[in-house]
Amino acid sequence: METKNIYFVSGIDTDAGKSYCTAWHACELIKSGKRVITQKFIQTGNTGHSEDIDLHRRLMGTGYLPEDREGLTMPEIFSYPCSPHLASRIDRRPIDFDKIAQATQELACRYDIVLVEGAGGLMVPLREEYLTADYIAEKQYPLIFVTSGKLGSINHTLLSFEAIKHRGIRLDTVLYNLYPTVEDKTIQEDTMQYIQNYLAKHFPGTKFEVVPEMN
Repeated sequence: METKNIYFVSGIDTDAGKSYCTAWHACELIKSGKRVITQKFIQTGNTGHSEDIDLHRRLMGTGYLPEDREGLTMPEIFSYPCSPHLASRIDRRPIDFDKIAQATQELACRYDIVLVEGAGGLMVPLREEYLTADYIAEKQYPLIFVTSGKLGSINHTLLSFEAIKHRGIRLDTVLYNLYPTVEDKTIQEDTMQYIQNYLAKHFPGTKFEVVPEMN
């Protein structure tokens, strides 16, 4: 089922800065007059709350929202800091995908836009034979993809683009994360240009936005 106002946020790896970029993108959309909320669909390495939602709210300047207290923005939390399929096994309970989907839909009814942050990259397993990319494709969520100018990110980015194309996922936006600050901008600037050129050729409808360094 396609829902027009739900976007999934993934990235090249677990350190791409997804949480920072999700919050930044939410702030930009709010500035344009939209009512926006973020969701961490599966949080690992926490109990009782989601540290990524904590970061979102701090950067968005909202404090905790009613939807956070209801658990709608952090429907599944596992204690061990690892990929969801292993975290689920360690905590001895399966990921409740129906619960996640219902929470996302409820947020979509209350807000103009829902940004759903994933866990790690696109190929992170949620179950043994079920990857994050499969979940995005199944839900038909447009994808907001976070990359950066660190060494190796061209490789990670293009591999991710192959997976996106293979599954027919709509690549809505690429967020190019300048945080954390690097002294030598040589790789960062060249990588940005390379990815922009690649998108123009292979994903011509995709938006490209540069996410500034934190103040």
